[in-house]
Amino acid sequence: MARRTLMALLAATSVAVLAAAQPPAQISAIRLGLLVDGRGHSIRDAVVVLDGDRITRVGHGNGAVPKGATVLDLRKYSGIPGLIDLHTHITYYWDPDSGTLPLRQPAREPNVTAELAFANAKRTLEAGVTTIRDLGASRGIDYLMRDAVNAGNKIGPRMFVAGAGIQGARVTATGPAAGPGTDAMRQQAEARVKAGSDWVKLYASTGSFQNVTTTQTLTYEEMKAAVDAAHALGKPVAIHSYGASGVKDAVRAGADSVEHGIDIDDETFADMAKRGTVWVPTIDHNRYYIDARGEYGWTDDVVGPLHDYIDKNFEATKRAVKAHVKIGMGSDAVYSMFGQNTRELAWMVKAGMTPAQAIATATTVPAALLGHANDLGAVAPGYFADIVAIEGDPNSDIDAVINKVRVVIKGGVVVADKR
Repeated sequence: MARRTLMALLAATSVAVLAAAQPPAQISAIRLGLLVDGRGHSIRDAVVVLDGDRITRVGHGNGAVPKGATVLDLRKYSGIPGLIDLHTHITYYWDPDSGTLPLRQPAREPNVTAELAFANAKRTLEAGVTTIRDLGASRGIDYLMRDAVNAGNKIGPRMFVAGAGIQGARVTATGPAAGPGTDAMRQQAEARVKAGSDWVKLYASTGSFQNVTTTQTLTYEEMKAAVDAAHALGKPVAIHSYGASGVKDAVRAGADSVEHGIDIDDETFADMAKRGTVWVPTIDHNRYYIDARGEYGWTDDVVGPLHDYIDKNFEATKRAVKAHVKIGMGSDAVYSMFGQNTRELAWMVKAGMTPAQAIATATTVPAALLGHANDLGAVAPGYFADIVAIEGDPNSDIDAVINKVRVVIKGGVVVADKR
């Protein structure tokens, strides 16, 4: 009865009155035992001076602390820039105590889902992720969440959103049916931008959840029509492709980032490196599906194909590292995966990156992709005061970044404290 009453109350809530979460007073200086600033510097006994939500100065030692400053003393910890997850589906909310399965939940009004999904936002912040790019949500729920955070009505990561992804051809037992065509792709891309999307997302192949098929569902020409239309309106494009041919055509079509992919050939990786295309391999999300298969009600026969895809995805990532492709951290988090957003970093190190290079996949690389190279992804004057305090040395131990987050600061405000 109590649960039904709560849901009825939420259903009556409009986006205009999404419950405001009042942050604590802002701090004006942060002290850290070690600061790894995202620009290649490691500063002992660091002092980060803030003015509101921005950093004004980075120094070290007692002399760097301004007189009268409100100081947050985190000298027991190391600091890194707030992390960026380039691939989430934050509106995919599920209550494990609801008696439902994630993919078989009853319909809710968009504003109700937006309210509930801030539980995903909370777990994301607690993982040290202060910015996300959300790549696919229905009925404008991601717009509601983004706008509530931007207005200061809700606490959550900074959000760049794509609205509903643009689908390719329907796949039948005999193969893909006729695709949408270039005119429709152009029109749909323009519609997404008009609706308020920061990014345009295209689905250029099959593959999702336990399905790891790779059938290409958009032609090169269809992808290029959408990319050109979005770029003409000043918006970037992310293209989903589980298979190699779709990745190749996505790169050729001018995608700003490509999501997923296996069996990618050396020519395509060379083209990505030349163009500066960011690849977001999302290795760990299939690991999550294996671990969480019971929650989804899947039988154990999904495990073999998922493992095969992980192996091929990981092998491609190792070759991409050697080919100097720009790689971004993307969790592809849905439902109960939020809070595990940064486990992708362990795969990056296994693929041949140093811990510092792995951290760059979640800081400087995504910041540049998002068009925020000058205010996100580093701890430096003029940047947003997004700082994560961890227990350990991020220069040598990526596990400290993944599993030992203690304090998370977004825009100069403590948004998670696990001390």
